[in-house]
Amino acid sequence: MSQAASCWVVLLVALVAANLPFVNERLMAVVPLAGRGKPLALRVAELVVLYFLAGGVGMLFERRVGQIAPQGWEFYAVTGALFLVLAFPGFTWRYLLKHRKGGHA
Repeated sequence: MSQAASCWVVLLVALVAANLPFVNERLMAVVPLAGRGKPLALRVAELVVLYFLAGGVGMLFERRVGQIAPQGWEFYAVTGALFLVLAFPGFTWRYLLKHRKGGHA
């Protein structure tokens, strides 16, 4: 896989991972939860875990290309902010849009 394709795959993985906590009611999209739904704190915790998993995918691609470059705190601050921006569509869908209860038109 080319370097440009690897970048696009990592961005796509990050986009899906950032929105995953907001589009389902399961823990990590796998484990069903009892109760009304996931609280926001659990969604944020999932977001942090998925940030590191998406970063791991990026590191795997970087390792395939060559040596992994050392990163400072600035890298993690920028990628964390980008991950939050990528999560905005899921957050908007979950918390800012009104969802109809039932199927009445």
